[in-house]
Amino acid sequence: MSEQQLAAYPETYINSIGMEFVSILSGEFNMGSVSDEKNWYRNERPLHKVSIRRAFLLGRYEVTQKQWTDIMGINPSRISGDDRPVDKISWNEAREFIRRLNEKESTDKYRLPTEAEWEYACRAGTNSRYSFGDDDEELPEYGWYGEGENVGAYPVGQKKPNPWGLHDMHGNLWEWVQDRYHESYEGAPDDGSAWEQTAANAKVLYVLRGGSWITSAVGCRSASRYFYSPDGRRSRRIGLRIARDL
Repeated sequence: MSEQQLAAYPETYINSIGMEFVSILSGEFNMGSVSDEKNWYRNERPLHKVSIRRAFLLGRYEVTQKQWTDIMGINPSRISGDDRPVDKISWNEAREFIRRLNEKESTDKYRLPTEAEWEYACRAGTNSRYSFGDDDEELPEYGWYGEGENVGAYPVGQKKPNPWGLHDMHGNLWEWVQDRYHESYEGAPDDGSAWEQTAANAKVLYVLRGGSWITSAVGCRSASRYFYSPDGRRSRRIGLRIARDL
């Protein structure tokens, strides 16, 4: 997309069911954790440069229960609330939600973000542990984390956004992305596309990003990543945020 086209495109886009999207421009970033990062995990290495070659839209918030119900007709979440993010959804169900949303709007532009796109948007031009810096003590201003088992996810958008206007990128719910899980970034794409091949002799698992309301501060860092079975839907810690092509 040309600079002239981007200039003409709205900074935000709201669809037919009230989902708000933020424009994410193309660019480069270092994906993963740096060598001196505090409390990193092995699956965040090696640090590698990724070029996000195409601008895209990303949900300002996690998908809410009202939005999910508008499309799917049911609400799987344990604690109900229109503005709470939908939880207890599998990767397969997330894909079905997107299929139906595309059908409703007669398009094929909605999709899960790739893992690289997700981290690029989460970091929002930063190289620190979080999008706001390195200090865990600031995390309560930006995300829900470290809560008790019986609490559950909070209504979206209650905490400060990251520098690109995205809320709840740190904590609240783990978010599905398109990529299959690998134990390291060895061989990962460097162009922002999804890594959709499964490692040899490995179980098919899909990546989760962002941490949840019960996750530790370490698990809510920009580089933090987890995984789950594509048909598993029991976890109250898992939701989604969707992307839209321009």
